[in-house]
Amino acid sequence: MMKKISLVQTEANVGSYRADIIAKEPYTDSYIVIENQLECSNHDHLGKIITYASGYDAKYIIWIVKDVDEPHIQAINWLNEKTDDGINFFLLKIELWQIGDSAIAPKFQVICRPNEWGKTVKGLKSGETTKSQSLSYQLWSDFKEYAQQRNPKFSLQTPRPQHWYSISIGSSEAHIDLHSATRENEIGCQLYIRDNYDLYRFLEEHKSDIETKLGFALTWNHQEGRKSSYMEVRKKFDLAKDQASYLPWMFDVVSRFYQCFNPYVKKYK
Repeated sequence: MMKKISLVQTEANVGSYRADIIAKEPYTDSYIVIENQLECSNHDHLGKIITYASGYDAKYIIWIVKDVDEPHIQAINWLNEKTDDGINFFLLKIELWQIGDSAIAPKFQVICRPNEWGKTVKGLKSGETTKSQSLSYQLWSDFKEYAQQRNPKFSLQTPRPQHWYSISIGSSEAHIDLHSATRENEIGCQLYIRDNYDLYRFLEEHKSDIETKLGFALTWNHQEGRKSSYMEVRKKFDLAKDQASYLPWMFDVVSRFYQCFNPYVKKYK
């Protein structure tokens, strides 16, 4: 099931400039920059989207134009090719369509988009990733394939060579993170709250009920001076041999987290 992005602010200040739209995507709480240019693409707006992206450390940059010049197509494709797999540039052309007597409606033509698979595979083949990252990438790929065969209630992202794998619970306030410690042969699952201590306290007040519904105890963690907090469970596995045990465990724990925490987060909101 596709999740909707959440609006953060329109006409958002970035130094002396203003970004048209700042939003967040629901899976990792990453920032999205959306710049509307109802004219032909130009160098001024190309510079602006990069400035806005750096100001918010955005992972997704969407540039919408009426018409597009070929050099700007080349520039966006080059940015997608040269940046790491966490940065994603989109160039869209907007058109107005009318069928018969229907109302005029916008139609977006995707001119440029990132090639996530190409970025990931390129990193793995070129040796830019560490052995640990490669093992994590394989772990998340195996988990995604395993979960897809069981019709999960949660959405699954594209695996990447990093030690965590994020899953949305339908809120920008928190999300589920699977994480691997390949050296320690350990896998963990946590509800991660980026910057909302009130939500953490709300959940902690229901700690007994939450752990009863989950069927196991959690480690609850909020450190003074840090914005983030989390509650997690970990388990040891032989990651080289024990796939038949850790994939079912991962799927079961994520399913329990999703079913348990989703209502509490909605109740808090």
